[in-house]
Amino acid sequence: MPSMHEILRAGPLGRLGELARQLDDEGALLRCGGKVVEISPAVCRVKGLSRFVSLGDCVSIASEDGPLLAQVVHIGSSGILIKPFDAGSGIRIGMPVWRKGAFRIHPHESWKGRIMNALGEAADDGPPLRKGSRALGVERTPPKALRRAPITTPMRTGIRAVDIFTPVCAGQRMGIFAGSGVGKSTFLAMLSRASTFETVVFALIGERGREVREFVEEAIGASGLARAVGIVSTGDESPMMRRLALKTAITVAEYFRDRGENVLLMADSVTRYAHACRDILLAAGEAPVARGYPPGIFSELPRLLERTGPGEAGKGSITAFFSVLVDGDDHNDPVADSIRGILDGHIVLDREIAEQGRYPAVNVLASVSRLAKRAWTAEQENLVLMLRALIARYEDTRDLRMLGGYRAGVDEELDRAMQWTPRIYDVLKQGPDEQDAGDAFEALAAALRGGQEQPAAAKPLKES
Repeated sequence: MPSMHEILRAGPLGRLGELARQLDDEGALLRCGGKVVEISPAVCRVKGLSRFVSLGDCVSIASEDGPLLAQVVHIGSSGILIKPFDAGSGIRIGMPVWRKGAFRIHPHESWKGRIMNALGEAADDGPPLRKGSRALGVERTPPKALRRAPITTPMRTGIRAVDIFTPVCAGQRMGIFAGSGVGKSTFLAMLSRASTFETVVFALIGERGREVREFVEEAIGASGLARAVGIVSTGDESPMMRRLALKTAITVAEYFRDRGENVLLMADSVTRYAHACRDILLAAGEAPVARGYPPGIFSELPRLLERTGPGEAGKGSITAFFSVLVDGDDHNDPVADSIRGILDGHIVLDREIAEQGRYPAVNVLASVSRLAKRAWTAEQENLVLMLRALIARYEDTRDLRMLGGYRAGVDEELDRAMQWTPRIYDVLKQGPDEQDAGDAFEALAAALRGGQEQPAAAKPLKES
């Protein structure tokens, strides 16, 4: 904060602006305001606040139906552009606009078991949410790189396809890449039941309204909700609410992480978050550069996703799963490609596998965990590499075998692939309510018994 001497040297407008920034927004007798001078379907122009607000600050519009919250998305010498959080707001020319400052929430441990909207307000039938003593801004910075705790502890998810081929460690960030209708939400629901996490925070961004209750009551369930916090922004809400939902969810996860808890964060989906950002940035005047996406999205994504992961030494961690809706099943979509480069691995759900009735539809050949070696033992790593090679050989020769060009005994490796791969696929099949409480490698070894050659005995995942 600048000293009083610096404020006095800033000139009349500078002094007024700096003093206005230091006022308490809720209880101040003097408030800093302007008025609406232009309205468009996307944004409103306000005069009188250009020198007193920062990009991302919130403002309050004094409408006839009560105060409306909006955010500053552009600042110019002739005025500022604001975008309301309420998609159906009735704003008119001349309405007063008051500065409120950066948006903050007040997380509390009693939020577990509750569902809220992006503003941190109760969205279920419960009482108003209790506010914590500490206000947290949703635009926080990630922990310092050299202060983060190392990632060393494997986490068992109970999903055999993940625990065998793409194992996850506490503090890892994974992407779930899939087209529409391939099973992302069901996959996330299965992850939420993993018993290794103390707190679960899930964000439903741009979700269909009818599916929210189904996800909460059927997928998460009453027992799972008891340790979970849900942040919901449906598809009919404004882009401002959909963008804020993910930031609010990460801020809540950071609160529980800083309490020393091991947090599971799930976001469905980051693509809809990017779509909301696209609407806002285009309205603010940014030019589209990649399939309609402005450049601001590709700088905002790493800044936001880097907030997850391991906390500083002595604190907890945020193990994050971000679902990515691959538009048109194109995995080279700009958003999907950018997110894949930021995260610590990706799990690909394949439509062809889903059409074969194998759920979860994980394509083990296309899925990668960058921290798998910290979870596998040496025996497990050798086994998985061998099984990947057999599955690849099995899939590469599918057309040849369908045409009758395969003859047993000619290729020993292909014979083994023909024998083992269907058994591997059977092991990886799991229903939505079938959570594997045992060791996935033991189930795999049991399924492969009876073949001409046995894999090396696989030990359980490394112990922390």
